[in-house]
Amino acid sequence: MEPVYRTLEAITAGIRLLQGTRLDVGGLDNIPEGGGVLAINHTGYVDFLPVGLALRQRGRRARFMVKSELTDVPITRFLVAHTGSLPVDRSAGADAYRAAVDALRNGELVAVYPEATISRSFELKEFKTGAARMAVESGAPVIPVIVWGSQRQLSKGTERNIGRARIPIHTRIGAPLMFDPTDDAVEATHRLHDAMVAQLHRVQDEYPDAPAGADWLPARLGGSAPTPEEALVIEDAEAREKAARRAAKRQGE
Repeated sequence: MEPVYRTLEAITAGIRLLQGTRLDVGGLDNIPEGGGVLAINHTGYVDFLPVGLALRQRGRRARFMVKSELTDVPITRFLVAHTGSLPVDRSAGADAYRAAVDALRNGELVAVYPEATISRSFELKEFKTGAARMAVESGAPVIPVIVWGSQRQLSKGTERNIGRARIPIHTRIGAPLMFDPTDDAVEATHRLHDAMVAQLHRVQDEYPDAPAGADWLPARLGGSAPTPEEALVIEDAEAREKAARRAAKRQGE
């Protein structure tokens, strides 16, 4: 894990310099010394990079839970295998879940996207219960993490902007949430969601560049991104299309 992770950190730092990205990190003291679940909002394809660079400042690394489809491509399969990432098969994720709980008990950080997929509305979607269940079972805290601005670089439904655009990206690491072994996972998930909604709104309010009509800005804030309801319609259509492609692929095998 170490050599590949170090190389990726160096590459990421270099890309940041080339792009002129302005990283603003807050709440580093909330990263624990031991195990913890990093619950991160999901707005784009590269929102894991600011999190990795923030952790680097604390001398920590995280094992990211990623979709198993990444292992279908040789280069990403290599990276997943050599960075300690945890591939999740969404139809059968028990093995990845168990590995994550074991990692937490061993004092590692596990990074999770509770929304599971990118939010086209750039608001928080409904959460899956996995992050809370891992915390309840392992006894590790959940650390809410909000990344805002990276959706301007590369996301769904937005103009790609990965050149030297000097985009500000804010990463805010919230106070850890602790759950008891007897806590209900659904209620714990609601508590986490509420905390992250409040945290997201604070980050959005302080963000320095939010022009009306921007495609990366939520409709609630005057942007042209779809509303959560509109985004759900788009996502449902995409899910049906993907399911049809998988079915056709199985029939052709």
